[in-house]
Amino acid sequence: MRPIVFDCDGVLVDSERLAWSAWRRVLARHGITLTDEDIALLTGRTDRDAHLHFSGRGELPGHAAFWAELSEITFRLFDQHLQAFEDASDTLDALQSRGATMAVASSSPRERLERSLAATGLRSYFEFIVAGDEVATGKPAPDLFLAAASGLMVKPETCFAVEDAPAGIEAARAAGMTVVAVERGQYSSEDLRAAHLVVPRLTPAPFLGS
Repeated sequence: MRPIVFDCDGVLVDSERLAWSAWRRVLARHGITLTDEDIALLTGRTDRDAHLHFSGRGELPGHAAFWAELSEITFRLFDQHLQAFEDASDTLDALQSRGATMAVASSSPRERLERSLAATGLRSYFEFIVAGDEVATGKPAPDLFLAAASGLMVKPETCFAVEDAPAGIEAARAAGMTVVAVERGQYSSEDLRAAHLVVPRLTPAPFLGS
């Protein structure tokens, strides 16, 4: 079976709504309104990219200070409400039982990524994880997926990548991976058309026999 590299937010854990709720609260403190267009543009990208984007709209603290403010709210919401998608848990169980080699390549900072995987009980499925603050350039650049393949000690072109956002699909394709996109409601199948396969929910089927 070919190695599989998963995005985390929106693919494995139902975190997008909670994370953007935290962004909305913190940005409002600084007089900035979060719009649906902002969310569509920034989903799948790093927090540093998002901070830079909003810095053009108002006076924000530097990234480190802003992250401290944002993470306090984000982690409280995660601790109270974060859950893994049921289809993700079932798929990881099935793939692990078949001996699949799996990694995570997430735009989230390491602290948030570890918190998400630990809170949802998913950390043990993965042999390697890489976070958005551990590469030079985040998605849609291929750095995260290339780092995941390197961490698994495999060639990127042998891997599947699982994504839910256009920026992640672009990144995985640039790394040479075969991309499976799962529709989670934020993007339509048309938005995700650059993937090799678009599915309505996660199952082991796309990865079996590979």
